[in-house]
This record gives sequence, structure tokens and C-alpha cells, in this order.
Amino acid sequence: MNETLMILSLISIWIALFISLFILFSAALFWFKYSRIHANLDKLNRYPTVTIVVPAHNEESVIAQTAQAILNLNYPVDKVELLIFADNCRDRTLQVAHSIVDQQQYSNRSIKIIDHNHGGKGGKAKVLNDALKIAHGEYICVYDADAIPEKNALYFLVKKVLENPNKFVSSFGRNKTRNAEENFLTKCINQEIVVTHRVEHVGLWHMFKIGRIPGTNFIIRSDFIRKIGGWSYGALTEDTDISFKILQNGKLIALAYDSEAFEQEPETLKDYYFQRKRWIKGNYQVVISNFRHLFDRSNWRVKFLTLNYFCTFFWFVIAIIVSDIIFASNFFVLVFHPFLPYVDLPFAFNSGNIQISQLLLFNWFLMVLIYLNQISFALSTQFGQTRNEQIWIALASYFTYSQLFILISISAFSSLLLDKILHRDGTKWVKSKRFTD
Repeated sequence: MNETLMILSLISIWIALFISLFILFSAALFWFKYSRIHANLDKLNRYPTVTIVVPAHNEESVIAQTAQAILNLNYPVDKVELLIFADNCRDRTLQVAHSIVDQQQYSNRSIKIIDHNHGGKGGKAKVLNDALKIAHGEYICVYDADAIPEKNALYFLVKKVLENPNKFVSSFGRNKTRNAEENFLTKCINQEIVVTHRVEHVGLWHMFKIGRIPGTNFIIRSDFIRKIGGWSYGALTEDTDISFKILQNGKLIALAYDSEAFEQEPETLKDYYFQRKRWIKGNYQVVISNFRHLFDRSNWRVKFLTLNYFCTFFWFVIAIIVSDIIFASNFFVLVFHPFLPYVDLPFAFNSGNIQISQLLLFNWFLMVLIYLNQISFALSTQFGQTRNEQIWIALASYFTYSQLFILISISAFSSLLLDKILHRDGTKWVKSKRFTD
């Protein structure tokens, strides 16, 4: 039995390593091709109208900066409609938003601030669907209340969809961490965000033309989102859910890699835990609801994305848990062997399985090496990120920060099961604390 677990863990790790290396290779090809190309701001053939939606729930500390950044975007002002939803707010979000948009310089702009009170049901999806009902734009653009778009962010999003407006019904940009230098946690989150956007998203788009909508800094064609019924109420990760819907309809979510937004990340373990638990729980929901597409006539991109999510949140998580149990069990017995000499190693490295054991140890080392390589490469593609301290942060994060993913995944899946068994409302979450920059 022990050897079987070791073999299964070994095979799973090899598959995970292969996928990681493949995506890294694809991302490298992308950046070797595009890193020397300077972004240009040539006049577009046309400027479609865009409705920018900002869902804001108790965001008084950040909504002013975000609103100002949106109103100062490099895009024709007569082509932008701004809808700020003060969603069930108990603070001064509504008043702070008005203090910005009511300024004389914005008097000729198309702006609405909606005091959105609906009893807390539906979450962000509720806001987006209500915005869709009153939006006049050809495209809907979404920015979270803490996400400050770079001046040309919207321009690059629109430019990308106009390359193939029939096929590209949506485009998404990159997000950066505003508070990356606050503490060890935010430094680790920053590295994760950089790898996600500079390696994973880029690699999947370059090789397979598969994009996934993030929670902020994206646009989607209004008529298309209306056609597919809008956002799903109760979805904890409405961005992942809508990504699957787009691909199921044979359309693409294009990567606009020059579009950037700067968002705040949790600065405490408590905030981080609840945010990532919601994300992972939402992704479990999406995987379970879309698992059937592995066996139906869905297009290959839907199957690929479903398999990718299944591997990430189920198979590889279980494999890592097993490998951690193997490591921890042997480590515990070795440490306490002087006191418990009669206890044998549960996963013994003996003549019967020495080759498997050696391969498993080699794989653990290789996982660390590829983890560091991914981070180093991703950081090298982003200006100002390549510093000597980053490699030490990455090494420390492998044994600390990245292991939190496993613990939170277990908690998220347990919560999802209990929601089903106890018929609980699993759509509520604890809001991340915001900070004034």
C-alpha cells in the first residue's frame, strides 16, 4: 500500500511538472517574441462606447482613487459611461464617490452612482447583472473598487477585441499588486500574481488561445453577455464561471497584455484566508458544474480548461497532500526515533523501494527548482521586479506561503460539502480589508 501511494504520488508530480514546464516554455516563446515590441497608441479605427462598472461594497478608503483613475483614462470621454454601485454599504462609499464625480471638471461626463441595496443577496454577480440592465455601452468593462487602471488600460483592452470583434467577445489585461512591499505575505502574493499573469495566462493564450477573465480589468461585449443570460447568481467566482460560458459558445477571451491595473492584496493572514477560500470554493463549484463537458460534445478548449481546473484543484492537491504525508510521517519518526526505537519508518527507504524513494526525493527537489524558475522568469519579464531578495522570498514561500494553498483548499472543499449537506447559503464571504495608500 505504501509503495502504491508513493508511485501514484510520483506519477502525479511528473504530470504536474510536465504541465508547468510546458506552460513556462509557451510563455517564454511569447515574451521572446513580444518583449522587444514597444506598445503604440495609434488611433483606433473606431472607438466603441464602453460602460465601466465598479462594484463597491464598503470601499470608502479606495473608491476615490479608482474613480479618478477611470475618469482620467486615455479614451474619448464621450465614449465612456461610468456606473459606480455602492453595494449594501455601511460606510461612506457613496459620499466619497460623489465627492469625486460631482467635481466641475466631470460635469459633462456620463456618470451614475447607484445606492444599491438588495439585502446582500447575489453578491458581485447581482451588481453586474443590474448594471447590464441600464448600461448603454457596446462593451461592459469591470474594475473592482480597489483596482486602479493604468491610463491606457482601456485603450489596450478595446484595441485587442477590435483585432477580431466577432471571435474576441472579451479581452482581459494584467493586474499588479499595489501594496507588494508591505510585508512577507504581500511579497509572496505579488510573486504569485506575477507568475499567474506573466506565465500562466500568457502561456495558455500563446499556445492554445485560451483566456480566463480575471475579476477586474476586462471588457466583454454587452449583446453577447445578454444573450447568454448574464452572470450566474450565487457564483463565488463569477469571473471563472463566465469564462466557461464564453468558451462554450465558441468565442474567445483575448489577452491584452499591455493593459494593466493595480489592485490591493490582503495584508493579514485572516483576510488572505477568507479571500482565497472564497476563490478556491468558487473554482470547485465551477469544476463540478462543468465536469460533464469532459465527456460531451463541448469544444476542445472547454475540455482542456475543465481538465486543467480539475487537475489543479483536485488531482494535484490530493497528490501533494499524499506526498506531504509521506514526508511528514518519515520526518516525525526519524526525529523521535531515539524515544521510539521500535517504530519503523511508515514509508521506508529500503532495498525493495529504494529506486522509487530516490525518484520521489528527486521529484521534490525538481518541484522546488521549477517553482523558483517560474518565479524568476516571471519577475524578469516585469520592470522593477528582478531583485536579489526575490529569490530568497520565493524559496521561503515554497515551504510556507504555497503550502497554505493546500490547507485552504481542504477548508474550501469541506465548506462546499457542508453547504450541500446542511443546505447552507454558501454565497456569503468576509470582505477583505482595504487600506489608504
